[in-house]
Amino acid sequence: MCAGKHLLCLLIFSIFTFSVVAQKSKSQLQKEKQQNLEKIKEVEKIIGETSTKKKNSLGELSALNQRIKEQEKLVRSIKGEVIFLDAEITENNDIIGTLEDDLEKLKKEYASMLFAAQKANNSTTRLTFLFSAESFDQLIMRLRYMKQYSETRKLQAEQITKVQEELSGQVKEIRVRREEKNKLLNEQVSATASLTNLKQKQNSLVKSLEKEEKKLRKDLEETKKAVARLDKLIEDIIKEEMERALRGNKNEAITLSNSFEENKNKFMWPVSSGFVSQKFGRQNHPVLKGIVQQNNGVNIQTQENEKVKTIFDGEVRRVAFIQGLGSTVIIKHGDYLTVYAGLKEVFVRSGQKVTTNQEIGKVFSNVEGVSELRFQIFKNTTALDPQGWLKNM
Repeated sequence: MCAGKHLLCLLIFSIFTFSVVAQKSKSQLQKEKQQNLEKIKEVEKIIGETSTKKKNSLGELSALNQRIKEQEKLVRSIKGEVIFLDAEITENNDIIGTLEDDLEKLKKEYASMLFAAQKANNSTTRLTFLFSAESFDQLIMRLRYMKQYSETRKLQAEQITKVQEELSGQVKEIRVRREEKNKLLNEQVSATASLTNLKQKQNSLVKSLEKEEKKLRKDLEETKKAVARLDKLIEDIIKEEMERALRGNKNEAITLSNSFEENKNKFMWPVSSGFVSQKFGRQNHPVLKGIVQQNNGVNIQTQENEKVKTIFDGEVRRVAFIQGLGSTVIIKHGDYLTVYAGLKEVFVRSGQKVTTNQEIGKVFSNVEGVSELRFQIFKNTTALDPQGWLKNM
């Protein structure tokens, strides 16, 4: 009987512990799915802006590629929820089986108790049992035993009621989990079908762009020239800053540099929405085979008129217009420079002190409806990968 009581306590504790862990994990999965859905809406808006201005553009392809990535994440998160629900259902089934076994044992024990109680309730039997005691102390012990036996029988009945209630609750819980699973499976089918359609659209778009190879190569050459002008501007400013550093307050520069470094992986993105359309370093052209592009920062495709913000305190060293890229703002942070290229409006001026998250301009949108910021980080002459410094977007 005691074993039955301990088993019941262990089951209730296990159910509680599992539900707490499950809730945390399920909460994380649901949060990820919600983030995926929000990101999908954001990318859909960017796709709409690019396709409205010009069908079959590199900007549209870039946004579509990102849309597929987000859809794949959504499918994975839904699968994760289904797997987790399967584990929960299995756990519920195991608990139900154990509870049923425990209930059967408790009922058998209780039946034995009732049979013994019926015999003991006979007044002659009770008196014989009491007065056959060999001493007064034994008589008292037998009275206590009879009282405890009655209380134990009552407790056993209460345990049976508790196990029955817990069993009923687990049965209801498993029904809820199965309904959740069926709903998620329907979501998974829909999300997978959507992913298939997106990939078909991607293949069609790539084929259309391949037919425009001549135009793509011309656009690429113009972009290379514009980037070369930006690189020259950055190079000149770095030289100026190195010369200025020899004459300036070194302690102030060291303090600002150290503060900048301490915030690595903590910096907010320079725009509130969007995605990395071109990563740092050498990248293959999305359509032209054999063409590799060097990027000293990251390109962030975002929404039209998106505000651009500085990632850290500093001083504006240059505001310049680059033919083919739009306006550029370069900000000094001790030994570090941050570069924000591809602006149509600028809200700051050279020599101005700026603070973290301060708006410095608006993103420029080209004739194809692509709104893209070129963002770079330098430490002296070394270009750094911004994704290694910014928070996960």
